[in-house]
Amino acid sequence: MIKFKHNKKRNSAFLYEVIIQEITKAVISGDRSLQSRITTLIKESFNPRSMLYRELKLYHALTRTKSVGVLTAEKIISEVKMRHRELNKKQLVMEQNKLTRKIRKYFTNDVLSNFVPDYKNLASISQIFNHKIPINSKVILENELIGKMSVKLEEQKMVPIDNLVYNSFVKNFNEEYGDKLLKEQKELLTKFITSFNDNLIELNIYLNDEISRLKTELKKSLNIKEIQADAQMKINASKVIEMLESYKNKKPDAQMVKEVIKVQSLVQELNANVN
Repeated sequence: MIKFKHNKKRNSAFLYEVIIQEITKAVISGDRSLQSRITTLIKESFNPRSMLYRELKLYHALTRTKSVGVLTAEKIISEVKMRHRELNKKQLVMEQNKLTRKIRKYFTNDVLSNFVPDYKNLASISQIFNHKIPINSKVILENELIGKMSVKLEEQKMVPIDNLVYNSFVKNFNEEYGDKLLKEQKELLTKFITSFNDNLIELNIYLNDEISRLKTELKKSLNIKEIQADAQMKINASKVIEMLESYKNKKPDAQMVKEVIKVQSLVQELNANVN
């Protein structure tokens, strides 16, 4: 096994993950002020013109590629390495130093020691980018990475979000809504917690499909005999549908996620009663 010293401050993806963890904690605790400040920090530090953003995208090209052929994985790694060489390293280091100072200012001094999911993979990629690492060591690291990129999805072990963060979030919802979250509720929570990774893109896609499904199920429920016989229940069901319709023009946030989770429970209960 290759051993090397990993400089976390020179790993844009690691720094990004640390910030994502902190904003997730802010969401969980309901600290909107801190959440707003961290969101601003992300937008400023990882704007599309920054070297931090460009390097982060290269990390993501490697960590988010799964189930491809070995040849494809090799080509992706080769292309990513080439693009990484084109980065302005002086500017990148300046941006990393500036971001590290802000992270330490905003959070605790030991924040860089936090557990980060897929840390080993991120550290290995940073060494692949490091021109000072011996060639034979790089080849071994790249082979390991190719194996991860080409393994079939069903053969992969699920890499959880920071267990402490995820479990805390789930615990809060369990206490409020019941002892067990539904599969679709867990999926929504996961999308929400990781939504800062891609500027809400995956969360928006998921919500678009899920809200459409929920509206369809609720409209079906209006034909249920018990609901037709209860005027108030019909009114309530219609109000929920209207609420879901209103999300079209809203940016997803913690409150919306909570409301959708409630609707998911309602739909599951309605379906269970019908069955």
